[in-house]
Amino acid sequence: MDWLALILVVALALGFDYTNGFHDAANAIASAVSTKALSLRAALALAAVMNLIGALAGTGVAVTVAKGIIDTPHSEHGMAVVGAALVGAILWNLTTWYFGLPSSSSHALIGGMVGAALVSTTTVHWSGVVAKVLIPMVVSPVVGLTLGYLVMIGLMWAFRAANPHRANRLLRRAQIVSASSLALGHGLQDAQKSMGIIVLALVVTGHQNDYHVPLWVILACATALAAGTWSGGLRIMRTLGRRIFHLTPAHGFAAEISASSVLYLTAFVFAAPVSTTHVVTSAVMGVGATQRRKAVRWSVAGEIATGWVLTFPGAGLVAALAYLVLNLLS
Repeated sequence: MDWLALILVVALALGFDYTNGFHDAANAIASAVSTKALSLRAALALAAVMNLIGALAGTGVAVTVAKGIIDTPHSEHGMAVVGAALVGAILWNLTTWYFGLPSSSSHALIGGMVGAALVSTTTVHWSGVVAKVLIPMVVSPVVGLTLGYLVMIGLMWAFRAANPHRANRLLRRAQIVSASSLALGHGLQDAQKSMGIIVLALVVTGHQNDYHVPLWVILACATALAAGTWSGGLRIMRTLGRRIFHLTPAHGFAAEISASSVLYLTAFVFAAPVSTTHVVTSAVMGVGATQRRKAVRWSVAGEIATGWVLTFPGAGLVAALAYLVLNLLS
């Protein structure tokens, strides 16, 4: 039964990675496509490859997810906790994708873990949740917005005397680099969350005693995320690329560079599972705010913020219900 439960959890984790890929594909490529720096298929291919490379670049976030959020549930229903967390996250991803809301796959997964843990009486490491999830959840968008604003101001000053046509052409080319950088940051952050869940399942079932991430787990999660990215996410792309603020190549480059810088910092320095969606959306708002306040459609931003707020408890509730069902069936 342990093997069967483990196989099911691994399949669910890879399924989550796949939904994460098409749910968050828009994060890295929305601005590059909307500014015509890249065609849709070229952008998706680039994002898929860079997601794959990013997923192979580190495991710090995976270890945080595996041991820093909830206690290892060694009870007979331990795998139900892990499975329910994934069910909650996947269902929330699909729901927000359907409505075109760029919510956080990361916070859906963490919320699912906490929800399933609470209903099963598994210990939640609240200090880890606060330090590694809640504080970064608030701080990273603020940093993304501020950095996007400052980088855009810097670009406006640097190109103040440039020919607009030549500047746009140069920045469209630069966007290929910045979009690649952002896609790599997305892979670095988001693939590791599923790695952490699989490692947690391996520990729960006694197949390993520590929290190191096996190579097969890294490769499987990287491939699933890349495949999901290739399948695309047009609904959310329209929200990020057009509805919040009409992006130019300069705005797209500034937003992508700003967001990727935040993702690298949080992954390599703090090993914190932050939301790529939150960071990118905030960076887009930051570059838009350099034009004029009304240039940013703040009503759309408000809809997105509502999705942010609801994600953690919403996915947690779904996961709690999933645990109760799984517990009854086991």
